[in-house]
Amino acid sequence: MLLTLTTTHRPATDLGHLLVKHPDRVQSFDLPAGTAHVLYPEADEARCTAALLVEVDPLKLGGGRGRRQATTPDSFTLGQYVNDRPYAASSLLSSALAKVFRSALRGESRDRPELAAAAIPLEVRVPVLRCRGGAELAVRVFEPLGWAVAATPVPLDEAYPEWGDSRYVDLTLTGTLRLADALNHLYVLLPVLDDAKHYWVAPDEVDKLLRAGAGWLADHPERALITRRYLAHRRALAGEAMARLAELRLADEPPADDSIEGGPSTGDGVEAPRASLAVRRREAVLAALRDSGASRVLDLGCGGGALLTTLVADRRFTEVVGIDVSSQALALAARRLRLDRLPERQRDRIRLWQSALTYRDDRLRGYDAAVLMEVVEHLDPPRLPALEDAVFGHARPGTVVVTTPNVEYNVRYEGLGAGRFRHTDHRFEWTRAEFAAWVDRVATAYGYTATIGGVGDEDPELGCPTQLAVLSRTDTDVRKEETTR
Repeated sequence: MLLTLTTTHRPATDLGHLLVKHPDRVQSFDLPAGTAHVLYPEADEARCTAALLVEVDPLKLGGGRGRRQATTPDSFTLGQYVNDRPYAASSLLSSALAKVFRSALRGESRDRPELAAAAIPLEVRVPVLRCRGGAELAVRVFEPLGWAVAATPVPLDEAYPEWGDSRYVDLTLTGTLRLADALNHLYVLLPVLDDAKHYWVAPDEVDKLLRAGAGWLADHPERALITRRYLAHRRALAGEAMARLAELRLADEPPADDSIEGGPSTGDGVEAPRASLAVRRREAVLAALRDSGASRVLDLGCGGGALLTTLVADRRFTEVVGIDVSSQALALAARRLRLDRLPERQRDRIRLWQSALTYRDDRLRGYDAAVLMEVVEHLDPPRLPALEDAVFGHARPGTVVVTTPNVEYNVRYEGLGAGRFRHTDHRFEWTRAEFAAWVDRVATAYGYTATIGGVGDEDPELGCPTQLAVLSRTDTDVRKEETTR
């Protein structure tokens, strides 16, 4: 079976550095079911093509006592040895990709780190791919990922066109993507289109799928089909994978108030677009932190890292810590921050810790400021006192910035009437009076002073869509703690 990977990025021979395979040599690698070879049919400054050729040994593939039954359709005795596995792209090719191009799949390149992080023009061709679902399915799974897809059915016999098409397609993908993204797409989707695995699918396949699908699978319109087929239709594993993907989507799902807001008129009666409320909210939080003079900041309930990216971009913050109870959300934040590609000096400014905000955590003590941006409304009301104690009573940052929706404003959003919340995971949303009462009670109980404002365009009757409070520890309280220390 064969896969070719071509680039016209100049110099195109840099592809050898990204794949860690020299264009002047043929390299071979042992596989459990055969041998993989990497060679370059063409390699010059303008165009470079790397070919992965996998030779399958049918005896190795079908033999071996005690091996668990693979999830291929060729389960009868002779079918284990006489089948299309040596010729049609399948999970065997996917496994070869993982072994031969391991560092490229991770997006690592010792010689060309900047290029590994950049999108480059790529063309991928798989001449023979068994595609259960036909060419149309190949388009459905690859096109949403930024590929232009040409999937041509392979005829059963060119000499007899009346026999029709076979179950195989000649697949060509073209696009401008990171090489690591391209390889991970192939790693997942080749066995998905084949709809078979040459090995037993164990529970750790869920982690493999989520790792290779990081950054694209959670939002893919065919994620259910991809998950089900990749995990060989094992219902329990597919259910676990879908649940974890749902967590990732929820961690990064924008609430209803994140739509583009209207701005000043352009002069022809049409309002110019303005930054979304989510962007304006982050800007307001950033301004409050700057005014406080903070340099070491906690983002409590950081989710997918939207605010973290804003904080890290500001050099005045010497330490930025993201806290979330969800490990999947923290993984998403790490990808968004590109932690694996940041220079060491910049990476050392960032911490990502898993912790529940309703429990005391000694690691959170001693920071200049903390942010609870769109967090409190995700807690059940009986859990709020535990959060107050953990944040204001135990961690005790110098400044706490809190934002939360103004439920009175919801009637201004299309599709949101009275009593409807902006996000499916919200447990409550406060009126302006309720928020003010909560802020006043917390400030009084824990030794803070507070100011309350709003974010977004102010409605004369309903106020701003987002409520914002800045709570600052009193000077007496700060001095008392410094004396104690």
